Amino acid sequence: MELVGSNLMAIYAHSTPASINLLPAISSLASSYRDRFPNYNLTHSLSLPWKPSTYYKVASNSPTLAPYCTRSQKVSESTMLPFVSNRTTLFTRYTPDDWYRSNLTNYQESNTSRHNSERLRVDTARLIQDKYQQTRKTQADATQGLGERVNDIGFWKSEILHELDEMIGETNTLTDVKKRLERALMETEAPLQVARECLFHREKRMGIDLVHDDVEKQLLMEVDVILCCQERMKLHLDKTIAQLTSNRVAQHELEKDLRDKQAAHRIDDKCHHLRNTSEGVSYFRGVEKVDATISVPESWAKFTDDNILRSQSERAASAKLRDEVENLLVVTANEMWNQFNNVNLSLTNRIAETADAKNKIQVHLAKTLQEIFQTEMTIESIRKAIRDKSAFLKVAQTRLDERTRRPNIELCRDMAQLRLVNEVYEVDDTIQTLQQRLRDAEDTLQSLVHTKATLEHDLAIKANSLYIDQEKCMGMRKSFPNTLRLVGFC
Repeated sequence: MELVGSNLMAIYAHSTPASINLLPAISSLASSYRDRFPNYNLTHSLSLPWKPSTYYKVASNSPTLAPYCTRSQKVSESTMLPFVSNRTTLFTRYTPDDWYRSNLTNYQESNTSRHNSERLRVDTARLIQDKYQQTRKTQADATQGLGERVNDIGFWKSEILHELDEMIGETNTLTDVKKRLERALMETEAPLQVARECLFHREKRMGIDLVHDDVEKQLLMEVDVILCCQERMKLHLDKTIAQLTSNRVAQHELEKDLRDKQAAHRIDDKCHHLRNTSEGVSYFRGVEKVDATISVPESWAKFTDDNILRSQSERAASAKLRDEVENLLVVTANEMWNQFNNVNLSLTNRIAETADAKNKIQVHLAKTLQEIFQTEMTIESIRKAIRDKSAFLKVAQTRLDERTRRPNIELCRDMAQLRLVNEVYEVDDTIQTLQQRLRDAEDTLQSLVHTKATLEHDLAIKANSLYIDQEKCMGMRKSFPNTLRLVGFC
């Protein structure tokens, strides 16, 4: 009897006892297992097909042995071995199905191994060829990249040189404009002094003529215009000085970048012409692991582009500032000239207005005297009308008083009673209206008297105002600086 757990070779090496014949002969079962060969994959591992534990796993999944135990069921219980002996005898062997499955698995594994080996050989040959082509392509791509890099450096060098020339020319032009601005600033002092003298003389006017009129506004505006022009000139002068400094800084950055580009162009051009047969080619172990770069193509191009853009920006700002300075010189000269003419025109108009005002005051004074006489006549007529309306009111009130003495039922609120009441109200309202009009007429008379006194006082101070505007101010404003001097040309 075999031990539980013995391998397959041990089972076939020992003969089976003749007294134990629980299974039918193989010849009698040939037809049964050949017809029942299952067409499905193994449900258990075949890596160790001789281990009893593997067979136990199969037996646990298929415990039914009905097709193979027909004969064993006829054996009497007295002739059967104990349960443990039967288990050892029956379940230490594989079934024919397992045998066919094992062969099929071996065939499949053999086919798979040969297929994998053949595919590995083909893939290896193709890999060698592909890597050779890839290596050549990689070197060609690197050479092409170096060529493109040399072209990029050359392009940026030309851009920097062009921008550097433009910047130097712009700086020289801006320097000339700065000198003109300084000369124009000095020429604004004389007009400012004339405007302030005119304001000082006009402070000597008397009475109502000491007014903030258009002449004074124009004089103050002239002072403000000249001061504003001076402030703008000073501001643009400061801007010009600052812009010249910025131009020089941008020029320095371009020159520094140009030197770096020239050095990089020499190195990359040398690398671009190196080949496998070139001299000086050698191994430099670990050089690919040393990353001494501080930029990427985007940041490299952006650095130079930023320098050029900064220079262009500064150059554009310089050109714009230069145009602004030139326009400012023309604008300030025109503004001062226009304001000078406006002040003279305002003075002329003011002199004419003052003379005309004197004549008009005399005319208005005569009309005021006539209106005072007419108002006094109107007041007298209103008083007479009030006196006339009093008689009507007395009659209506007397009638109403007499009708209150009617006896008993005769005290009727008839139509006559209503008309009498309405008459009293109307007459009383008329008298109130006339009295209000009388008060208005008296107020108007007082106003006319006050106006008469004002006009008479105003005539006395016009001669002084005419003398100041016509003799003092206009006598000073006869000359003005030349336009060419105001724009800084001489």
